[in-house]
Amino acid sequence: MTFTSRSALPGFHLALGYTLVYLSLIVLIPLAGVFFKAAELGLAEIWAILRSERVLSALTLSFGTALIAAALNAIFGTLVAWVFVRYDFPGKRLFDTMIDLPFALPTAVAGIALTALYAGNGWVGQWLEPLGIKIAFTPVGIIIALLFIGLPFVVRTVEPVLRDMEKELEEAAASLGASRWQTIRLVLLPSLLPSLLTGFALAFARGVGEYGSVIFIAGNLPYVSEIAPLLIVIRLEEFDYAGATVVAAAMLVIAFVMLFVINSLQAWSNRHKVRNQSLALPVQGAKQ
Repeated sequence: MTFTSRSALPGFHLALGYTLVYLSLIVLIPLAGVFFKAAELGLAEIWAILRSERVLSALTLSFGTALIAAALNAIFGTLVAWVFVRYDFPGKRLFDTMIDLPFALPTAVAGIALTALYAGNGWVGQWLEPLGIKIAFTPVGIIIALLFIGLPFVVRTVEPVLRDMEKELEEAAASLGASRWQTIRLVLLPSLLPSLLTGFALAFARGVGEYGSVIFIAGNLPYVSEIAPLLIVIRLEEFDYAGATVVAAAMLVIAFVMLFVINSLQAWSNRHKVRNQSLALPVQGAKQ
């Protein structure tokens, strides 16, 4: 006699059906529509659009600045999360709340504020430009805008992992003679790597598609500071819907490939972490 195991929570097939339908309506069908619209053009026309200097420049700028900003946020966002978790200081609750402001603040407001700050006559820009350092209306300004909107993704992803980490591990490493760098590299980083990659991926994905906070500080100069989302909007305003969808489809493919690579690295890091923990259990049992 065979028995069929049943889930403690009934309705799996119904829930799965709702999930697939919902994802199809909200995500899959709209994305498929982009590719079907782009396919209205022939391969030669699609290739000609993608090879144009303006499109290549915009795509390179969008993905390049998003990668740089996400990498910087991964470093400094982890440092910010470390300070919030491990130290107490006056105004900690206030600063901790301010980290989430980019989530709630309209992106246009952020762009206007950053432009007013770093423009040639801004509070900071008026001191930097005489030194030959120009931020507003350059790729540097885009990176700063993406740093602003991407920081919370890294901090809020890494922070819970840091809270769960035992300080005794760091103290044990120090007592065994490990330097601070060795403690970070061999004790902290392996545990933080999966969440760090997640925060990096989220910040990168947000940066690639960011529009409102960037267009004000970028200056939108073709071949210099024109981002791909803006180029899509320009093509739509010119009623070149097929051309706009070709650029959008290219962004989707490149973003998907890069996120797939990041997620694969995250999965490998998780497997490596689990394997190390399973190898460490017999050693700990023997010591006990």
